[in-house]
Amino acid sequence: MSRRVVITGVGAVTPIGNNVNEFWENAKNGKLGIDFIKSIDTENLDVKIAGEVKDLRVEDYLDKKESRRLDRFTQYALIASEEAIKNSGLNIDEVDKNKFGVMVGSGIGGFHTHEHEFSTLYNKGPKRISPMYIPMTIINAAAANIAIKYNAKATCTSAVTACATGTNNIGDAFRYIKHGYADVMISGGCESSITPIAIAGFNNMRALNSNNDPQRASIPFDKDRSGFVMGEGAGILVMESLDHALNRNANILCEIVGYGSTCDAYHITSPDPEGESASKAMENAICEANIRPNEVSYINAHGTSTPYNDLFETRAIKKVFKEDAKNIPISSIKSMTGHLLGAAGAVESIACIKALQEGFIPPTIGYSESEEELDLDYVPNVGRKCNLKYAINNSLGFGGHNASLLFKKWE
Repeated sequence: MSRRVVITGVGAVTPIGNNVNEFWENAKNGKLGIDFIKSIDTENLDVKIAGEVKDLRVEDYLDKKESRRLDRFTQYALIASEEAIKNSGLNIDEVDKNKFGVMVGSGIGGFHTHEHEFSTLYNKGPKRISPMYIPMTIINAAAANIAIKYNAKATCTSAVTACATGTNNIGDAFRYIKHGYADVMISGGCESSITPIAIAGFNNMRALNSNNDPQRASIPFDKDRSGFVMGEGAGILVMESLDHALNRNANILCEIVGYGSTCDAYHITSPDPEGESASKAMENAICEANIRPNEVSYINAHGTSTPYNDLFETRAIKKVFKEDAKNIPISSIKSMTGHLLGAAGAVESIACIKALQEGFIPPTIGYSESEEELDLDYVPNVGRKCNLKYAINNSLGFGGHNASLLFKKWE
């Protein structure tokens, strides 16, 4: 069985907006969501900036008892899921629960709860550890709580592939529907790891930008880039088989037509310098869609603002598109949001969907000067109107994980 798969609902919690419309309007306008960290004490930290979620009243979405039993990454996932379900117009009571599944992951899981409980252990002893500690921190907590809320009884899994997590979960859900195992899937990624230990850990491995100037910190593809900026949030998609969506007269936002997932098998943190497997992920997505590479009209790059990623991803793009690479607009949402880790690919998939819907490419902000190999069209600083039909979303993760999704405009 091979079925077409469409997107009918989207939901987002991001550093530039706590719903999809706000996120997208700010992305189009190049709004910077990176600022000095307000949620934790940064006095002893070298890195003092991040892309924090702002002005989100969790109590407007979750009751107090429920929210106390959930780490922040799960809260974000539930809030984005509620928006996506409402956006889809799906009547949960009418969905076959045995053909309704969830694939939502996180790169790290409940870091806020980990830090709190570690402190409790060493300061107050093991008897004071919360009985909710384990169910709050396990990475599948987000998917499980979504499944419980909506009574989704088909598969409920969490692909964990570091910064490729969101993209892999959407791709796996695409295949699950395509091959007939489910009619409806909730999929995406979530993350909330702006904590002292996470920032210290990433910084000490020299992955984070050490420039505490928000305007010049997350600058993908710029010659002065020096590391990524931590972000947080969630992106959730409601996916359906085309027949299921048409039968209920759903408002179809977009179609997924290809997915590629590969591994560099090279290094635990560095991408392959030649981009061989990253290019293969894009090629596999294009092949599954049965289109030519030059039909791709936009690439939403992983674009983390690290010296290695941006160069190696550019090399991978050139391998796939060859001379046409210079004619394809490429942009990085991370220039505005920072890097949402396990949520990044899902939020950036929403950017692809909205770009196809509106024929508008969001910019890569903070871009000042290129370097020799970074000579593609990175849509610097100002977004642009463009006739779009196919868009690729790329994600690369520690461990050598590469994932690419190919979206098609719904007509």
